[in-house]
Amino acid sequence: MRAGLLFVLGLMLALPAAAADYVALPGGTFTSVLPADGKAAPAQVAPFRLRTELVTNGEFLAFVKKHPEWRRDKVASILADARYLTQWGSADALGDTALPRQPVTRVSWFAAQAYCESENARLPSWYEWEYAAAADATRRDARADPAWRESILGWYARPSNSALPDVGGIANVYGVRDINGLVWEWVDDFNALMVASDSRDQGDPDLLKFCGAGAISLQEKENYAVLMRIAMLSALKAANTTNNMGFRCAKSE
Repeated sequence: MRAGLLFVLGLMLALPAAAADYVALPGGTFTSVLPADGKAAPAQVAPFRLRTELVTNGEFLAFVKKHPEWRRDKVASILADARYLTQWGSADALGDTALPRQPVTRVSWFAAQAYCESENARLPSWYEWEYAAAADATRRDARADPAWRESILGWYARPSNSALPDVGGIANVYGVRDINGLVWEWVDDFNALMVASDSRDQGDPDLLKFCGAGAISLQEKENYAVLMRIAMLSALKAANTTNNMGFRCAKSE
């Protein structure tokens, strides 16, 4: 009996990891806190697919084992800062405090993008993330509900040094889990969400390459939780890592 169980376990361990689940979001016209024209124009979100769950420690560990250049003891310093994956027990093991189903954090934008590419995906744009995050369990856009906004703001009151729960919370109407209330999330165009007045005055054509780059004024100011995310992302560089910055991936339709 014992030999049979060990044989079955060996077969299970030899199987490839299950593919991540992605769900389709329909896209459409969307009122963003970052108007498309910097004034009041709505954003246009094309149909896309989004990972239902955040990338976990266990998944990222499998990634760094397959791509050792992303181990914390081998990654180039220009791609990740000194805190990269330091919550793990070692460069190739989670240890006792980083659990497999917790969302991976202390990952740089570069590392997150590389992981998504390994799933033939990419990081979502800010508009895609904001579009998905506006939904609750029954509504595609719950942002006008004060109770919904307050429930999200409650997350910011929790200590950032407390242990993160496992992924797999209640899904929103699209089937996306934990997009609010668990960790901050990298987006592809994080470094173009805010524009300083001095850079706007330079007439730089590159400023309009990303969704938020031309935004001069913010809308939906009562949606404070979303504005806090913009402020957080705007303050980061691509190699930075934080205790509660994770990510999920997206795919174009």
